[in-house]
Amino acid sequence: MSRAVDPSQVKPAAPPIASIDYEMIFQHAPVGMCVSSDRVIQSCNRALAAMFGYAEGDLNGQSFSVLYPTMDEFLRTGDRIVPIMNAKGRYSDERIMRRADGELFWCHVTGRALDPAQPLGAGVWTFEDVSEKRPVSAELTPREREIAALLVEGKTSKMIARETDLSPRTVEMHRASLMRKFAASTSSELVHKLVGAR
Repeated sequence: MSRAVDPSQVKPAAPPIASIDYEMIFQHAPVGMCVSSDRVIQSCNRALAAMFGYAEGDLNGQSFSVLYPTMDEFLRTGDRIVPIMNAKGRYSDERIMRRADGELFWCHVTGRALDPAQPLGAGVWTFEDVSEKRPVSAELTPREREIAALLVEGKTSKMIARETDLSPRTVEMHRASLMRKFAASTSSELVHKLVGAR
């Protein structure tokens, strides 16, 4: 049995979209986004510029290195990205980045190469500021920042040693330093403090 439909309750259909304005979508995306080539930002949206404390357009043409605390961290991250992109076609991690004013903050970064054969060639990257739930609360060295990011991913000291070309003993020394700086008595407590768990 069919029910009668009251014409006053029927909403008119939305008009069809004649064309999708991808530039508008890119600029108004709720996360930081950019298109890059050979680790140089070709175009970034407003959210990314604002997140890092730059004026709109200031990051276009800049190397990603300006977003890192040090050049060494920029280079080591690039070395780490290549084998993961080659294996998975995409890359994702959480790392400490640097705003224009020098402030350090935790950032979730995800990227995909447009050509899988060139992992650091043309790509699309998103950035999400996670500093509200994970503040940078200790003065860390570049290596400590790198190892902290890998610990947050759940990597063991042996895995970190392989990924960073450090000896397991050196990784353990950095882990011990992190434990002192974060007043953590166990490795799991350290990870909880690194991820901002209360």
